[in-house]
Amino acid sequence: MSSAEEIYNGTVVADKYRSHMHGEAEKNTKWRHGGPPIYNLVNQVFEQGRTKEWPKGSLEETVQNAVKTWEMELSHKTQLQDFKTINPEKFKLFVNGREGISGEETLRLGSYNALLKTSLLEKFQYYKANEESFESSHDVFQTAFPRGFAWEVLSVYSGPPVIAFKFRHWGFMEGSFKEHAPTGEKVELLGFNLC
Repeated sequence: MSSAEEIYNGTVVADKYRSHMHGEAEKNTKWRHGGPPIYNLVNQVFEQGRTKEWPKGSLEETVQNAVKTWEMELSHKTQLQDFKTINPEKFKLFVNGREGISGEETLRLGSYNALLKTSLLEKFQYYKANEESFESSHDVFQTAFPRGFAWEVLSVYSGPPVIAFKFRHWGFMEGSFKEHAPTGEKVELLGFNLC
């Protein structure tokens, strides 16, 4: 079995976009929910809505899968030493010019809170990262987007050692978001990243 394969009812099922979920290298991994996640629903949203299909082994596909794997690790692994996508001693997350935060702090906050902190006035904040825990932040977004929030690379502008790329993030608001009723509408974000 490859590192992204799992057995269900005797059938091997692989996640095409994320690695470091299964296999010998993950046998001691501490998982937030007892085992590796299953991304079938968001993979389907991705495959039906992506605008690019990168050639196998291309830099674009490699970056796309690495970021998806990093997000999986951040959301589902509980110990930074189990991460394979970053160097835990050197990692810093910088978002929109804010001060960088360590890997441990990013893991404690969770992806939503770390990425959605803002300096907007409170009256303009529909999501208040400083009022959410790791768990409550995931509950909020999994309720609002029950099939997940898909992610794709649109362009890669430079390769290693510093990778610059444009991305697209989208999902369908098929559940409620706090006091806001579901609309079924697509929510779509574009961004730029350096890593």
